[in-house]
Amino acid sequence: MSHTSIREVSGSRRRTVLLAGLASIFTTVLPFATGGALAEQARAERVLAIGGAVTEIVYALGEQDRLVGRDSTSTYPPEATALPDVGYIRALSPEGVLSVKPDLILTRENNGPREAVEVLKSTGVRWVDVPDDFTLEGIDENIAIIARELGVVDKGEALKAKVAADIAKAREHLASVDKKLRVMFVLALTDDKINTSGTNTAASHIIELAGAENVIAEFEGYKQISNEAVIDAAPDVILMMNGRGATADHAAMNALIEAHPALSTTPAVKNSRIVRMDGLLMLGFGPRTGEAITQLAKALYGHEH
Repeated sequence: MSHTSIREVSGSRRRTVLLAGLASIFTTVLPFATGGALAEQARAERVLAIGGAVTEIVYALGEQDRLVGRDSTSTYPPEATALPDVGYIRALSPEGVLSVKPDLILTRENNGPREAVEVLKSTGVRWVDVPDDFTLEGIDENIAIIARELGVVDKGEALKAKVAADIAKAREHLASVDKKLRVMFVLALTDDKINTSGTNTAASHIIELAGAENVIAEFEGYKQISNEAVIDAAPDVILMMNGRGATADHAAMNALIEAHPALSTTPAVKNSRIVRMDGLLMLGFGPRTGEAITQLAKALYGHEH
């Protein structure tokens, strides 16, 4: 970053000015985008949900009639896809977001790009970041924040209790697991390069909640690892997201995995233990987390668990 050119800085400034100008135009034409205490006190009736779990929570609270839009990661429940799509959570634009005329924007905090988000926050439309905390405590906090913003705190308490009960039921049989399976979550396999999950990720946490062990503990987040590291890890199971579109050919992906110089040596591949789940269900850490734990535990340990 220290070698950033004057041209790059100038271009960045121009983009910021342009975005600010667009925001100013939208703010002028949106009578409710006035900011201040009034915007915070008024009941939000035009809610934009950004982030799959955020949208799911709004539906689970029974407040979906107030939704005027969603982002492209919000694909559940299926009826949510009928809402206007304002774009991908990390590639938002002021034009797209403000086109649905929201008076409240609820978004998972891994949103972007930064310049566009800063401009959107300056318009006066209430913007609420919901933490990316992929833990049981994080689910509680997300529900509480969204319920409070929607003015349905009692519904939030009821939903938290339901989700906690679902998760407890999903995990009640895991004490009988004699030996934890060692699982490697593969985020992507491109040109023989493996991108996998370390610690402190949604993938790592769901693996642990399902009674298994994440084999990669040397780093946090999602990173590319060497073939040697894969061979040393020797996972019992490879866990992946279900593919969509061009990546939905599981037979072809299995063939790539089986031919991979490192993955092919693992007990997972030798024993044909490749597990796939819906990505939003598995990694969303929303109201369906109990269902996600149940599905994964069943895939890992069989019907008795």
